[in-house]
Amino acid sequence: MVRAVDTTDVAPLIELAGVGKRFGEVRALSGVDLAVGHGEVHAFVGENGAGKSTLVKVLMGVHRPDDGTLRVDGRERHYHSPHDALQDGVAGIAQEISLVPQRSVMENVFLGREPRRAGVIDTRALRRRLVELQARTGFQIPPDARAGSLSIADQQRVEILRALARDARVIVMDEPTAALSKTESEKLFEVVRRLRAGGTTVIYISHFLQEVLALADRVTILREGRVVRSGESARETTDSLVTAMLGRALGQVFPPKRPPAPGAPVRLAVRDLSRGSACRDIGFDVRAGEIVGFAGLVGSGRTEMARALIGADRADTATVAVDGRPVRIRAPKDSIRCGIAYLPESRKDDGLMMSRPAAENITLPHLRDISRVGVVTGANEASRCLDLLHRVKATVKGPRDPVRALSGGNQQKVLFARWLFSKPKVLIADEPTRGVDLGAKAAIYELIRELADEGIAVVVISSEHEELIGLSDRVLVMRGGRVVRELADDQITEDNIVSAALTV
Repeated sequence: MVRAVDTTDVAPLIELAGVGKRFGEVRALSGVDLAVGHGEVHAFVGENGAGKSTLVKVLMGVHRPDDGTLRVDGRERHYHSPHDALQDGVAGIAQEISLVPQRSVMENVFLGREPRRAGVIDTRALRRRLVELQARTGFQIPPDARAGSLSIADQQRVEILRALARDARVIVMDEPTAALSKTESEKLFEVVRRLRAGGTTVIYISHFLQEVLALADRVTILREGRVVRSGESARETTDSLVTAMLGRALGQVFPPKRPPAPGAPVRLAVRDLSRGSACRDIGFDVRAGEIVGFAGLVGSGRTEMARALIGADRADTATVAVDGRPVRIRAPKDSIRCGIAYLPESRKDDGLMMSRPAAENITLPHLRDISRVGVVTGANEASRCLDLLHRVKATVKGPRDPVRALSGGNQQKVLFARWLFSKPKVLIADEPTRGVDLGAKAAIYELIRELADEGIAVVVISSEHEELIGLSDRVLVMRGGRVVRELADDQITEDNIVSAALTV
């Protein structure tokens, strides 16, 4: 693996000294001292609200600091806009892609910086320059492809090309793998390493601590707007990062396991669940108060199984019983009616109406319960939703807050509140903590444990082995659309999960 060159005796590219930033009464940053070197990958980690995003926005000229100084190449800087930061070679790639979807890759890369001849855009020069940039990064994206037709991973690559076309020396990446598959993420890591090898500094923000440790040369940990420490990532572990971020050890993130009593009734019984080659002959039981985890590689059939079970996709065959009574599920409304709640893998695509208030998202499946003569009573809706948001410990100003303004963790809690409106018998949570910080993860784990303690049968589908190990009473491992192994008690280890997921 190529690592950054030793820059011990070289002056930092970026220095912050005593930087502070306030928003009204809220102090987002306080006394931040930080140095970012030339040609290194420097990660920022911390919970939501720790100050990571505010810090990078100061670096990119989006926010002006209220206190302290910012130096680039040893010269003090006072940015008034992102354009000022770009003049120093500092560019950012946000979580939300900001390409013009109707325009081509080439047009997006050079937007606003097109070379001209006699007042006309020099298309040949654009194409030559794009070929050079793609050779530098190893990308192979068709220049004339429409940006909106590309995958999220390729759109990110276009954003990187655009930053390099603006002579960026520093590229800020904010949660770049949040919407990527494992394969796409690994390809992005190679891009980051290639950028570093070429002398570009990458500031990398991520909730995925293992990828931070594998990729970053240095890591800065923030908590409550302050730097806890900053140093070489080789000196850190996942445990040490978590302890610094949260102020408590990793083992305390998961609540104590409380398996169901031996005589606990079977809440959910599934037999012969099949849908093409995606999932075949799946059968399992979940008892009241039990948490059953589903493990497996991407494409193993876990999500396909869940969607077929709740009627989002039509199953070829399935026998399902809830509380011992056979139920027929052909659509999601049927699963809701018989007490099965489902949190989808992607809250943005399949779970939430991002432009609508939290209250409307919570009550969407329950409109009959808050309506009179077909009209929703606003006061009743707001009161019920406020109680539920408090129950799930969501940090919102009120139930009328638009969901898109909330953090990933609070968005996920809105989904949990939706299904607590009318207590389900079964909860299926697909990647329940994807894209949320560790503090929010701990709160979601506690909530899942509480729901199980109330007698709900819980199914957790997760790609994070640590999550399955810490939460589950049993783990079912899938491979090739089938359940290939069941693990319980001290059998639930990462080695056993990986072995079952990979062994043919």
